[in-house]
Amino acid sequence: MRIVITVALLHFCLFATAVSVSDSTETALTAAPGDVALLPCYTAGNVTPTSTTWRKNGQEVISGGVSSPSGQEQRLAVLHDGSLNIRGVTPGDEGSYLCSSTLPGNNTFRARVLLQVATGPENISTTIVPATTLSNKTLVVHSGSAISFNCSAISYPTQQLTWSFRGIAFSNESLVSASGSWLDFRIDNVQPSDQGVYTCTANNNFTNQVVNKSTELLVYYIPYRHPECMWTPAQDPSHVLFSCSWFGAYPIPALHWGEEQGKQGALWKEHVNVSKVGEILSVMLNRSELYEGQTLRCTAQHPALAAGEKKKCSLTLQPPYPEGEPLVTALDGTSVTLTCSESVSIPPANTTWRKGLKQEEIIPGSKYIVSEEGPILKLTIINITKDDEGVYFCRSENPLTVKELEVYLTVRTSSAYTGAIIGIFIAVLIVGSAAIVAKTIYSSRHKICLGGGFGQMEEDRGDVLSLVESDDEQFFQDTVPRLPPVTNGHQTTLVQIHRIPSSDHEDVETADMSPQQQEENVQTEEPEDLVTF
Repeated sequence: MRIVITVALLHFCLFATAVSVSDSTETALTAAPGDVALLPCYTAGNVTPTSTTWRKNGQEVISGGVSSPSGQEQRLAVLHDGSLNIRGVTPGDEGSYLCSSTLPGNNTFRARVLLQVATGPENISTTIVPATTLSNKTLVVHSGSAISFNCSAISYPTQQLTWSFRGIAFSNESLVSASGSWLDFRIDNVQPSDQGVYTCTANNNFTNQVVNKSTELLVYYIPYRHPECMWTPAQDPSHVLFSCSWFGAYPIPALHWGEEQGKQGALWKEHVNVSKVGEILSVMLNRSELYEGQTLRCTAQHPALAAGEKKKCSLTLQPPYPEGEPLVTALDGTSVTLTCSESVSIPPANTTWRKGLKQEEIIPGSKYIVSEEGPILKLTIINITKDDEGVYFCRSENPLTVKELEVYLTVRTSSAYTGAIIGIFIAVLIVGSAAIVAKTIYSSRHKICLGGGFGQMEEDRGDVLSLVESDDEQFFQDTVPRLPPVTNGHQTTLVQIHRIPSSDHEDVETADMSPQQQEENVQTEEPEDLVTF
């Protein structure tokens, strides 16, 4: 129990005759509940009053050292100097007290004391707006919003109000503090780091009585990025683990794997219809459940999203398609590099080189060097021999299927190349000779004469061209002589067409004729046609 004593210094001038002191001066005294309060009366000297009476708010509460019937268990007592002692102060003891003391010589003394009982802090109240209140009284705000905090309490005689914060990165951090009946502050751009417990503390500066009120504030937050769809190869190459993750969202989102079907992707197959509340959702699928062009989609639902809105990612599956040169030729004793490229498969395929019809896996070493440059897989064969000749396979496998590129390697010896070079030289020589002969014949074509009529040509000093047709066996002779100029100044070209029988069956027919028919036949033979231009 602590004792609170306020001494009011009153100076009076005492005369030999009776003096009455005015009670217009009042002393203020404050006590905390449970404390012992001592209300002074006569303080002008060391004289002990003969009697003292204390009144509270006009009613007598004690006289001469004994509590009035209204007292409670002798809590009140008048000391020898007239002071009033109150043990275990309660709020009901608060009021205005009047002391009346009788001094020796029938002098009287009066003094007033105002007793105030410290209270509070009490009725502490906090508000955080705008915010949504959950069923457990937790408040929820969205990232990026602006919110205001306010705290108030009732306390006497004075109080100190303080807002503090306890979060993941901070512990009991003081945000703002001031004396008064209320205190507020504001956060203009709420971030996930602002999520935590906010506490308002009210401290009575007189009694050091402390009360506080805490409120948990949740900040709903969604990352700017979309969920991430990925795959992980399984030990069995015909299986694959599809995973969907969306980290950083609060609260934890609800993830769902499904297969998109139709133009709008509204239909879903049951065997990939998997949901979970968490940051990662995985599903294992095998080759029998996958096909080319299949689209697997992961959707994420979150309270911070608008109604019906979802974040999503998807994967469209594609089989592997290795590409490269199917035929490769190399010279014995040299090195050769087989190249294979595969970049279209989803999920990415595992590509390897194999040899022979049994597709024996090639192990890298001094003979075989396997290198990879992005999507290109190279196989370098060192010091090639005839034994290296044969078929090689670029084998690409992903969970959808297995595809192979067949590459046939031909190994040539040095002698084979020598014979080939000689053969090529002879072929070029023959082709060149034929070309020269053909050019010579073409350039001398006007000097070539086949058949009769040479005498006529010589006579006409012209060129003769004789054409022999098939079954009709008619001989056409075109004679185009150059005639000397005529009197009209123009040159004349003469063309003679002879019809000459040349087949044996015509001779037979003539032999079968009578002499008269043969004569008629000769008479009907057409004369030469002469055309002059």
